[in-house]
Amino acid sequence: MSIAYLNGIYLPLAEARISPLDRGFLFGDGVYEVIPCHLGRMVGFSLHIERLRSGLNALNIQLGWNTGEWREVCEQLLTRNPGDHLSIYLQVSRGTAQSRGHAYPADIEPTCFGFTMEIAPPPLPDPALAVTYSAITAPDLRWKRCHIKSTSLLGNVMHFNEGLPGGNTETILYNCAGELTEASACNVYVIKNGALATPPLSEQILAGVTRTLLLRILEKDGAIAFAERPVTLEELRGADEVWLTSSTKELAPVTEVDSEPVGNGQVGEVWQRAQGLFSQHRHEHG
Repeated sequence: MSIAYLNGIYLPLAEARISPLDRGFLFGDGVYEVIPCHLGRMVGFSLHIERLRSGLNALNIQLGWNTGEWREVCEQLLTRNPGDHLSIYLQVSRGTAQSRGHAYPADIEPTCFGFTMEIAPPPLPDPALAVTYSAITAPDLRWKRCHIKSTSLLGNVMHFNEGLPGGNTETILYNCAGELTEASACNVYVIKNGALATPPLSEQILAGVTRTLLLRILEKDGAIAFAERPVTLEELRGADEVWLTSSTKELAPVTEVDSEPVGNGQVGEVWQRAQGLFSQHRHEHG
């Protein structure tokens, strides 16, 4: 049975309990992170914790943990749960108040929760083995603070489910200017003539840790040109390659958008080079 962490205690996940008055349950008043771990090594740990702290600050949730305390919880979860390929889910809510109200209550302790989930091994830079994705496009109807990794994910969940009846595995979103924001659970990239472009960070976009790692790796290597700039829906539809990134997918090639093939409908050469670089250097940054 999976072992979880809850407010200082390690216990079987099935036995973990919070109050129904916890503000994470009532309001989605909290933040979370998902840290991938392969063969016992966490990917981007410090970047995940930095983003978690940023979200706590944005929501004015007072939790004075240092990096070492977070690392200890993560390492304990890895030790107590077997598996070569796991993700660590961390969540902090504002905590439990005595009644339900919109105002942030004073003098309550945050609820800290963590557990592990099995994930797939990291992808290999081999087009024949790549897991490919199909996507639809849709107007971005989420809230205007998507840079906060909030547990309030209903907008993302609704967008993700838009494409499922048609067999799609993601929904790529665009704003009222016809510019891409991100996908429902991933950052998004287009490749044209060997060069990569991805939307710049803003309140419309979560600063994905895999996104940060990828761009640092590409910048250091220098072989693949990239730009952070507005990317239009038309560019998406005319791209040679389209990718998604997330902590558990790494670099995920999209071969079909809105029932039309991306490029030649095959996994592209730029993806193969970039995934190869990421596989080689994923543990060197963050």
